[in-house]
Amino acid sequence: MHDVLDLREVVPDEAEQRRTSGYEIGELNKQIHAAVRRDDHDGLIVLLNTLEQLTRTPNWPFTEPDDNTMLNALADSAARLPVRREELPDRLRGAWLGRAVGNTLGKPIEGLPRNQVERYLRAAGHWPLRGYLPLLEPLPDGVPTLHPSAATATAGRFNDVPRDDDLDWTILALHLLEKYGRRFTTDDVAREWLDRIPFTQTYTAERAAYRNLILGLRPPATATHRNPYREWIGALIRGDAFGYVNPGDVGAAARTALVDARLSHIGNGVYGEMWAAALNAAALATDTMTDTFNAALVVVPGTSRLATALRAVADLHHRGATSTEALDWVDENLAEYPWVHTINNAALIAIGLLWGSTFVDALGITIAGGRDTDSNGATVGSVFGALHGTTSIPDKLIGTTHVHVRSAVRDFDRVTLEELAARTLALVDTSQVRREKPC
Repeated sequence: MHDVLDLREVVPDEAEQRRTSGYEIGELNKQIHAAVRRDDHDGLIVLLNTLEQLTRTPNWPFTEPDDNTMLNALADSAARLPVRREELPDRLRGAWLGRAVGNTLGKPIEGLPRNQVERYLRAAGHWPLRGYLPLLEPLPDGVPTLHPSAATATAGRFNDVPRDDDLDWTILALHLLEKYGRRFTTDDVAREWLDRIPFTQTYTAERAAYRNLILGLRPPATATHRNPYREWIGALIRGDAFGYVNPGDVGAAARTALVDARLSHIGNGVYGEMWAAALNAAALATDTMTDTFNAALVVVPGTSRLATALRAVADLHHRGATSTEALDWVDENLAEYPWVHTINNAALIAIGLLWGSTFVDALGITIAGGRDTDSNGATVGSVFGALHGTTSIPDKLIGTTHVHVRSAVRDFDRVTLEELAARTLALVDTSQVRREKPC
């Protein structure tokens, strides 16, 4: 699925990316599907070139800047928030633990649409979600398959935190910061990908960028050359650690995430990582999720599709809509996007964060929306844990299984969450952390 080495998948996916970004595809879709059926390599190359030469329709209602100067200026406009330094160790542990637990909760049903998620959870006695999902055999009617990881990510089937790219990227970001400091470059990111991450443990945009590196391309071309996934969720899931090391400094978190995102993403894909980093930076300093959300939204270009979707979710929350109504809004208004796109999944993350009163409630709401449930669960768990600390995460979800992390990142397999949190805290420049003003 979405094989970056196979033009029969790359070209249709590029057509979808263009169509959802304001380009008129017209009859090209029919020609592409015919070329795929014929396995016409040369014809697919011609069609790909045609797609890449299309111009956006003149009535496109969004302006989505992709200029570093503009995006950094936006980050610079974010306020620095005061931080209670004595709370940082526990909040950082909460963020790492929340990310690991949230990821595992959503992992078995990753990729299922909303209706199938509900069918499975109801059959499992988890409606609403209350813990790690069991593996049901046979599957309930209307649920044809689960994610392949279900065999090792369902209740009673894992002894450590199951390996997942949502955790690998957070770990790699920590390593990157330890090795290069805060002034790392996108070329440094590329170097560490090639050195630390196996190609087969990357997906969609990251795998396309990795392929491009092997072909000799350098950033930012790695993000655009035959990469239809450049606005998918892959960058968003890499942003959390850049927020962890910048508590309260939303702008610095977003600027650092921008450098990382450039390797594989553009547009809303980049904004997604900046937003995720900003959310975590803000959560380490604020007292309410609404304050966290509002502080992070500043770094997303206001004229973008991502900002439009996030503002719509916030408006629903402000007007007293239920979480179900908010999930309905996503289904009705963002249905055109692939299940791993940044925009629809960011909206689901926002819904879980804004409506969820407890850790399990927030995760349950987001996961109930379907789509990229493990990635969304990881981000919601991270932000919730950063805001409320370790005591917000039920002990029954930690037990002995969420101590060590299985990881594909070289030299990090079975690292403990406690060590990851301690190493993250060591990177925080407490001299630059603004103290909360005394009452």
